Amino acid sequence: MSRREKTSPSDVEEPSALERRSTDLVTRLLKVGIDGLGPFDSAAQVARSARADHPSTESAVHAVVRQHSRLVAGNGFVTGLGGLLTLPVAMPANVFAFHVLAVRAVAAIAELRGYDTTRPEVRSAVLLTLVGADATDVLKTAGLPAGGRLTGLITSRVPRPVLMLVNKGVGFRLLARFGTQGLLRVPQRALPVVGGAVGAGVDTVMFRRITKNAEHALPPLAGAAVTPGEGSS
Repeated sequence: MSRREKTSPSDVEEPSALERRSTDLVTRLLKVGIDGLGPFDSAAQVARSARADHPSTESAVHAVVRQHSRLVAGNGFVTGLGGLLTLPVAMPANVFAFHVLAVRAVAAIAELRGYDTTRPEVRSAVLLTLVGADATDVLKTAGLPAGGRLTGLITSRVPRPVLMLVNKGVGFRLLARFGTQGLLRVPQRALPVVGGAVGAGVDTVMFRRITKNAEHALPPLAGAAVTPGEGSS
């Protein structure tokens, strides 16, 4: 091998570095978004509160979506207020907070419809709703059947290494999307105050797309218990 053809250390290390970032991202999304952290309620707690205030499962689901739509819009507005000056700091915070809220909303919908979000299969299914049509490719790459709904994944006992592949696949796509979304949003959010309104609108549309996907992909389980979060802590 000639000197030019030799692989540099950075070429060898880059895939493992990306893999670590992907794993860290999905771990944090699951930990904060589903399990909760500090004053940030878990998805099971959100589901229980919605169930207590609404007479039917679907009205509770719609309440969760409305509640989180407001939170997502507020997050997008606040992080866009500073315009170009604060964009380098605000953008990563906005994108991460957006996905944490999306994970919690989807997981709460899952709980309300009878799924146990302590199960690894359910947690992976929640992550898959974040990537939309890319979920099919993620499942195929992991060697799992791909379909319009995720109940096949959820009702199976999938080996943990396979679920780790699914989670990493979601993480890779989200990391790639973070960069793309950041570039697309810079012109929209460059102006102070105006950027806040634009950010709120864009984030709300994206969030609604995710929850619509989740409502289709996670139908109510037959014979599901009425009270969400049973078996969850």
